[in-house]
Amino acid sequence: MGKYLVGNHIRRLRFDHNEMTQQQLADKVGVTRQTIVALEKGNYSPSLELAFRIAHAFNLPLEEVFFYGENTKK
Repeated sequence: MGKYLVGNHIRRLRFDHNEMTQQQLADKVGVTRQTIVALEKGNYSPSLELAFRIAHAFNLPLEEVFFYGENTKK
């Protein structure tokens, strides 16, 4: 069984929402810009609460922002 990861579409969604900056998203959801950077790079998996706050910021269901799948990176 391979390793699974939580991925996201945050970077693309920011640009689809009037080129929202990382800082603007961070302010909207109550975290630091560094947290958004780490999320976008895949270095950090958010808490369930933060994941919902981010989805809400984009006015999207959770599964359109985050996904869970097998890590195919070697």
